[in-house]
Amino acid sequence: MMDDSLVNVMALHALAYCERLFFLEEVERIRIADAAVYAGRRVHEELPRPADDEGSWDRRTLESETLGLRGVVDVLKRRDGRLVPWEHKRGRSAGRAGAREAWRTDRIQVAAYAMLIEEATADPVAEARVRYHADGVTVPVAVDDALRTEVRATLARARELRSTVERPPVPDNEKLCVRCALAPVCLPEESRAARDPSFRPIRLFPPHQDRKTLHVTESGAKVGRASAELVLRSREGGREDRFPITEVGQVVLHGFAQISTQALRLCADNDVGVSWVTGSGRVLGTLAPPAAAAQRHLRQFRALSDAEMRLALARRLVAAKVESQLRFLLRATRDSPRSPELAGRLESMRAMLRRISRVTAPDELLGVEGNAAAAYFESWPDLLIAGLDPRLRMCGRSRRPPKDQVNALLGYGYGMLYREVLAAVLAVGLHPGVGFYHRPRSAAHTLVLDLMELFRVPLVDMAVVAALNRRTFDPDADFDSVPGQVLLSESGRRKAIEVLERRRADVWRHPAVNYSLSWARMAELECRLLEKEWMGEGNLFARFRLR
Repeated sequence: MMDDSLVNVMALHALAYCERLFFLEEVERIRIADAAVYAGRRVHEELPRPADDEGSWDRRTLESETLGLRGVVDVLKRRDGRLVPWEHKRGRSAGRAGAREAWRTDRIQVAAYAMLIEEATADPVAEARVRYHADGVTVPVAVDDALRTEVRATLARARELRSTVERPPVPDNEKLCVRCALAPVCLPEESRAARDPSFRPIRLFPPHQDRKTLHVTESGAKVGRASAELVLRSREGGREDRFPITEVGQVVLHGFAQISTQALRLCADNDVGVSWVTGSGRVLGTLAPPAAAAQRHLRQFRALSDAEMRLALARRLVAAKVESQLRFLLRATRDSPRSPELAGRLESMRAMLRRISRVTAPDELLGVEGNAAAAYFESWPDLLIAGLDPRLRMCGRSRRPPKDQVNALLGYGYGMLYREVLAAVLAVGLHPGVGFYHRPRSAAHTLVLDLMELFRVPLVDMAVVAALNRRTFDPDADFDSVPGQVLLSESGRRKAIEVLERRRADVWRHPAVNYSLSWARMAELECRLLEKEWMGEGNLFARFRLR
């Protein structure tokens, strides 16, 4: 078993580059393999093998309890009786033409290797080499006392950071962040924007999800595995569809769809989440990628034990929700005369919005939100086109169970939203059961219920209203009525998923961070902005508004 008390030499390289990067990778265990990382790995894999008769060897792991270090030396050569470690880098060297230098991070790295080699072989190492493949330059590095002292100081700082749960601040040098693989986790530009309202961040957060969600809606369909692919087999007709695992981000099994143990293992090995949901959209369970999130959980628990912080976050959350509801109603009814009843409900919502900032207790806030929601859903008939089948017009909000077709659509959409927000919370490493607004009263996770409030209107309500007005749903074929409730049929679920996925792909400009991204990325972004609220980098969470 690997000794976690030892510091990896590559971690010293990260620490010399950015303390926050070191903390995210080595303390919180967050790693993202992007294109640059894979390219760097290829450089090492394609290195020519050194000649044995030169007394050289490659890719050897060394450990030292005395130094507290572990590392894998790329290549070690013996020249004129002296050992010379080599490190290979994909990028370019520092300095200028005719006076090339190794970067400080690389000097610390090869010096640490040299110190490991000296202990392992009892031979002194006075010099190392760094090969920069982008400009074809090999730079010598003198392993002198000053560099050894710098290695020891970096090691001491690494141990100090390992003993805390507090992330270091983002670096002052903005250039370090542009090429960092962990920028989508760290969100350094957003932290700078939170400190300085005039700062205009560049987008380092990916605008779209790289991988797709595989929805399995047919009852009895089976998901299996063939090598590195998921294989979806239809219950009827023997149809077979294949999906490379590198293109799948989530698997959602609706109703009585099935998945094999082998397919589950493939998903687990590739950080692909799997969710089981009922025909009404309720999430039964989730297989989530593992996250070493102890530090994130501890920060979250400590922050949300503060009643004042919980109330401040809840006020901001409810204000965002009510304003989204109000703006949606105003947009959807702006081209036709508003009835006195609708005008009265809009004014009631405005009054509730004004009250939020003065609320001093959670129960009072719940009442304000409830009053605004009642006025909002009473206004839904004004959002739908004339001539629509009466069965597709809402007759009041009914949740569990849904009593009409529109409530069945909303319930299903909110179930899909719950699954998506849960996946985002787990990906960020927060604890889904510790929130700041909703009370624990069911199997649902309170933090997920909290964050859902931001997305009910833009991701579900707007998509459902638009689909109804396009006459997407057939009240006979797409719904099943049973005593006391209405549910989506299999064809209705397929249509609802298509409507919601199309909405998730829409790109929208986030006014708080001032860049565009798809709605599919929004839940993760808001989760990360929420985490910043208790890390001294807050002020951007729940700030987005519909236009």
